[in-house]
Amino acid sequence: MTTILFPYEEVKTKIQSAECITILSHLNPDADAIGTALGIYNLLKKDKIKRVEVVNGSKALPLHLDFLPGFDKIKHQIEYENSLIISCDCGSIDRLGFDLDGRDIINIDHHRSNTQYGSINVVIADYASSSQVAFELLKKLYIVDADTATCFYTALLSDTRYFTTTSVNKEVFDVAYALVEAGAKPDVIAYNFTQRRSLSSLRILEKALSSLTLHEEAKVAVLRVTKEDIEATGAAVPDMEGIVDYARSLVTVKIALFAMELDDGIRISLRSKNVDLSQVASAFGGGGHKVAAGFIMKESGLQESIDRILEKIKELGLV
Repeated sequence: MTTILFPYEEVKTKIQSAECITILSHLNPDADAIGTALGIYNLLKKDKIKRVEVVNGSKALPLHLDFLPGFDKIKHQIEYENSLIISCDCGSIDRLGFDLDGRDIINIDHHRSNTQYGSINVVIADYASSSQVAFELLKKLYIVDADTATCFYTALLSDTRYFTTTSVNKEVFDVAYALVEAGAKPDVIAYNFTQRRSLSSLRILEKALSSLTLHEEAKVAVLRVTKEDIEATGAAVPDMEGIVDYARSLVTVKIALFAMELDDGIRISLRSKNVDLSQVASAFGGGGHKVAAGFIMKESGLQESIDRILEKIKELGLV
């Protein structure tokens, strides 16, 4: 991997000069967003002089992550005025969910589609998770303890889908090793990911799987859930994390699409095995990675949204 120049001194100066710090992650956060934010929070809160808060604008958080140190400290509103913002795993400023006009922002991310909205942008698209970016940046400035290591490892495990994605390489395992050495417990973290599913997550999975349709000679798989499905199962957005991967797991499938009918629009998750989805995501105002992307469609219904995306995939010649 090409040597990456981190802005260590710039970040150190920003953090040291800030009286209060707000750590943000994107709306409807996944484990990488929460794990990265909490890892940074656990590092910075050791400075008893500074006021540090960790905030997410979504009320529904992934409850299986409640084992992470500091999870119970996550607020849903920013309390500090004029605080230094550290954003985690967020490709565009609007996805943070707050008015941050005029705020100083350290932008930590790994999405290629990141809009570089920070005063300092530490965005490394070749890295497997935002927690990998945060770890490589902050390990030179702080001693990474067990609490921080647990959060960062959890984020890394999640965004690599248990070390199975194309982003996994020697450097990823070096980071995982360093985090375990620092105190992260792989067995405990894996247990919380695999053995603590909610009943509503299984019920909504059943609804999604029953909706499966195949397109383009079974190269594209589509799953969907309606508002009625979500209400009937009692599911929340975090309960639907990972459903799209069931469609991708089919042997013939190159592209998987999962559509959720929510109050604010149709939320789309796209996954592929080796197809570049970035053009599809950008066409609908979204972002992400080559093999994992997402966006929200607000101007069309559930089936119309699916049809438009299928047409775009065909138009781009992706299958």
